Amino acid sequence: MPFLGQDWRSPGQSWVKTADGWTRFLDEKSGGYVGDISSFCKKDDHNKENIFNSLNYDVAAKKRKKDLLNNKAKIQYFHQEKWIYVHKGSTKERHGYCTLGEAFNRLDFSSAILDSRRFNYVVRLLELIAKSQLTSLSGIAQKNYMNILEKVVQKVLEDQQNIRLIRELLQTLYTSLCTLVQRVGKSVLVGNINMWVHRMESILHWQQQLNNIQITRPPFKGTTFTDLPLCLQLNIMQRLSDGRDLVSLGQVAPDLQVLSEDRLLWKKLCQYHFTDRQIRKRLILSDKGQLDWKKMYFKLIRCYPRKEQYGDTLQLCRHCHILSWKGTDHPCTANNPETCSTSLSPQDFINLFRF
Repeated sequence: MPFLGQDWRSPGQSWVKTADGWTRFLDEKSGGYVGDISSFCKKDDHNKENIFNSLNYDVAAKKRKKDLLNNKAKIQYFHQEKWIYVHKGSTKERHGYCTLGEAFNRLDFSSAILDSRRFNYVVRLLELIAKSQLTSLSGIAQKNYMNILEKVVQKVLEDQQNIRLIRELLQTLYTSLCTLVQRVGKSVLVGNINMWVHRMESILHWQQQLNNIQITRPPFKGTTFTDLPLCLQLNIMQRLSDGRDLVSLGQVAPDLQVLSEDRLLWKKLCQYHFTDRQIRKRLILSDKGQLDWKKMYFKLIRCYPRKEQYGDTLQLCRHCHILSWKGTDHPCTANNPETCSTSLSPQDFINLFRF
């Protein structure tokens, strides 16, 4: 069978397609030709076009092979003074990063915790990683995780805000580490076991620091919350999205205790976090035969996840598969970049790297 390019079995010989079929001839360096080459050279322009097409075919084949290799390689995007990568060769897009650890290292979460709009988002992400994703992080990512956690704790100690949120995060992480450390020898954690024991001691120290916080009341002599009309107090309390905050607020003063037991307040809280179907499955009646929305709320949060609310979130561009914070531009080539962005919850962010 003839070949489209140079015949590797016969050095110096080539096959060229003509109107009469395939003709073999030798290169000038080989010193001769095979076949009626004189008549071949006298063919019309149609034959010259065939020669040209044959040569182009070989070039096009090599180009297609090169493009195929390039598509399987890493494609680089420049975003926010950092190079991030997209693997095009896998069956599922990697969404800017290869693994969760790589994304966690390259996205600037250390600066994000300084932004009040992103603080709760980062804390929730740290909590989800502590529950089930610690073993999927590389050694560098695990070290970065602890460094970010330390910065979060220091911020809370300075601001004296979100104390309960960080207590729950530290408790979740400590419980997970206790389980993982007991499995020593099974390569579940990267690094020396003594290093992780030291990190657990640091967590206990942070917990003790949070427990010792003494919140000082600022020297303010103006109008306080209890000085506001009852309708305004109730309106403000309706803005709270956590029932535990309502309970804590009710313990401040007797008047606030009465407001914190308002049935309509707890009803709106239940309807905000849970669907009607979930509520119907957990109905609780009071002694007066009415729905006890407060008890229903605390029962529902034990059965179903609450609605997450964040001031700022990470976004995924469906067009170029780049991750960025909401409100941050990236070099998108789509005609309408705004319509290509999808907000990601912390759980959605983790799900991107599950294969």
